[in-house]
Amino acid sequence: MAERPLRADARRNRDRLLEVAVRAFSTAGPDVALETIARSAGVGIGTLYRHFPTREAMVEAVYRGELDRLCDSVAELLVSGEPDRALRDWMDRFVDCLAARRGMAEAVRMVINSGGAEFAHSLERLTDALAVLLDAGIRAGRLRADVPVMDVLTCLNGVTLAAGGPERREQAGRLLDLVMDGLRPRT
Repeated sequence: MAERPLRADARRNRDRLLEVAVRAFSTAGPDVALETIARSAGVGIGTLYRHFPTREAMVEAVYRGELDRLCDSVAELLVSGEPDRALRDWMDRFVDCLAARRGMAEAVRMVINSGGAEFAHSLERLTDALAVLLDAGIRAGRLRADVPVMDVLTCLNGVTLAAGGPERREQAGRLLDLVMDGLRPRT
């Protein structure tokens, strides 16, 4: 049986819960009380549990929402300019998204370690989005064709781990420029 679409008020409550949860997990980490999230969203704990029966379900929904925004930005970036510039802008968004969500990353790790969620879909979304950007740059002759998508994703993760905090954003930018230099065709 297909799931019925949410009523408008239920959709608003769910969206508000997710919005508050992003901030809460990002600032307070994975152990923030779900009651705090519900109260900050202006709903009761029962409403929270109706939408997200477990902490893991909420973390996964928050994570997927953030990931969807990042991956969905590819088309907009490609329309706005050169494909290598679009890739560099997406890299900035990637680092900023992960850096701003350090507490969220810990919550996601907690869910993965508990065996509560499968994140293969998320990895596929990221690699597909990055592949679109790389392919556009390759077709335009602005990027090398011999660098695997997973190598680029690994570099981005490394930049985020090494210099992803807001206090080190300038360094992250320099590291992303180095990654871009490595992706340009050799002359």
